[in-house]
Amino acid sequence: MTVRHDEAAARTERARAIGLFRYQLIREAADPELSPKARGRLVRQIAAAEHLDPAGRAVRISRDTLDRWIRAWRVGGFDALVPSPRQSSPRLPTEIIEMAVALKRENPQRTAAQVRRILRAQIGWAPGERTLQRHFADNLNLAADRPTAPVFGRFEATHPNELWTGDALHGPRIDGRKTYLFAFLDDHSRAVVGHRFGFAEDTVRLAAALRPALASRGVPTSVYVDNGSAFVDAWLLRACAKLGIKLIHSTPGRPQGRGKIERMFRTVREQFLIELSGEPDDQTGRHQVGDLLELNRLFTAWVETVYHRQVHSETGQAPLARWSAGGPFALPAPAALAEAFLWEERRSVTKTATVSLHGNLYQVDPLLARRRVELVFDPFDLTSIEVRVAGVPAGKAVPHRIGRHAHPKARPETPPAPPPPTGIDYARLLDTAHQAELATRVNYAALAEPTNSGQEAERDLDQPQLGFDSDGQARS
Repeated sequence: MTVRHDEAAARTERARAIGLFRYQLIREAADPELSPKARGRLVRQIAAAEHLDPAGRAVRISRDTLDRWIRAWRVGGFDALVPSPRQSSPRLPTEIIEMAVALKRENPQRTAAQVRRILRAQIGWAPGERTLQRHFADNLNLAADRPTAPVFGRFEATHPNELWTGDALHGPRIDGRKTYLFAFLDDHSRAVVGHRFGFAEDTVRLAAALRPALASRGVPTSVYVDNGSAFVDAWLLRACAKLGIKLIHSTPGRPQGRGKIERMFRTVREQFLIELSGEPDDQTGRHQVGDLLELNRLFTAWVETVYHRQVHSETGQAPLARWSAGGPFALPAPAALAEAFLWEERRSVTKTATVSLHGNLYQVDPLLARRRVELVFDPFDLTSIEVRVAGVPAGKAVPHRIGRHAHPKARPETPPAPPPPTGIDYARLLDTAHQAELATRVNYAALAEPTNSGQEAERDLDQPQLGFDSDGQARS
């Protein structure tokens, strides 16, 4: 039963990943403001490009499939893009594909029919010739046609909030702890739309920078980030999907396209961080930052009074003025923003209508027994959890046994203060008691009788000494 549940959970996760992959492909083309002609041109571009599927394979999606996904998304939203868990796995095993491609690469003269005969002789079964030809085209011919040294041109978004770029910067040490800056840069204006220093490079600190940016600057069309652990977290994928944001990850090993935010970080180092110090004994004349709150306040002041008002060397305009020229921007509804920043985890309900989450036990509706449900919650409050089935609300999870009040990843920014010392030195107490015990013991060594060797020495001194003459006779 446990293995069966694990397999079902894995299929469900794969289905969700496929849904996110489909959503990222069609989001731009599904924009209702596009004309049919512009949408057709964009769909053809997507169909002509190669994409990495959730399994990491390079695939091409036909135009008919893209149109079908767009129609499904318009009718049922994101959930309509998630396939049935029983259909989320490919029917053709990956091992068979890899073996067939290896046989073709080993001898390019082999036809699909010949590779099929070899597979049948080796494992007793083989896919059809047309299927093999399709995989050969995807894995061999296209790879040979790719240029060895791609050339990247300059790119700039056409209007504000079309593309935000996010990244993290290592900051100064405050009270002996390292700080990290999460920042989001508008590609068109170079304005810093969101930022926050924190003591960790994790999802919680990323949310603390992104959520105020969305609430005050509006929702961008796309967000471009790298593959750091905070940027590939399932929470960020869910938040972007809920708000209709296309999340784009840079290709590993190819940092092209991130030059604007890297240049902004260089400006931060040269103009802001160089004037700060987190060490109390620093004698270089730099400002000594007392805590994280002061660091964030100082950075906000620098961004708003210096960076946003300086004329950018590339655009010829001040970042804030160029961003404001594209407004006004629609802000997300507070309820929609709050929903996007909730966390979600999937659990199986037991036969007694209970569900567990990070050591806590909750009671749910008895009708949900033995079913797979989604638990939606605020990571800092595990006492209030909403239960959903396939996205449909199904009541609240009533706490039955609570041992943890916050998600393990939701670590507080400032650790709790240590308890006051008691002043008790346990090791010294043990040493004092031991010394007092030694003082009351009897010294048996001092009370012992003189040794036999000492008595024999005294007797030897009392007896006369004997000697021998030249003839060997004893004498006194």
